[in-house]
Amino acid sequence: MKSVEFGSYIKAIRESKTIPQRIVAYKLDIDTSTLSKIELGERQVNIEMIKGLAEVLDIDFKSLQIKYISDKLLSEYTGQPFFKEALVQVMKNLE
Repeated sequence: MKSVEFGSYIKAIRESKTIPQRIVAYKLDIDTSTLSKIELGERQVNIEMIKGLAEVLDIDFKSLQIKYISDKLLSEYTGQPFFKEALVQVMKNLE
């Protein structure tokens, strides 16, 4: 999955807060070129990075995790004929 939307979202927040890539990369224990690729949608963020991103960007962890999971689901499964029905089933299983 290439998450261009999520990467762009992260980049926009980072730039609006004038946080250098090197600071975010350091917090995530990755190099700046990897962060750049994430922001461009060429590499994925993994779920373990979400907490670090929320902390370094000073944004709500819950909101960021929801955006990440939503974007991932939409990116991977949009166009599947039974996607909505599968989401309904997931919701029932979570109750």
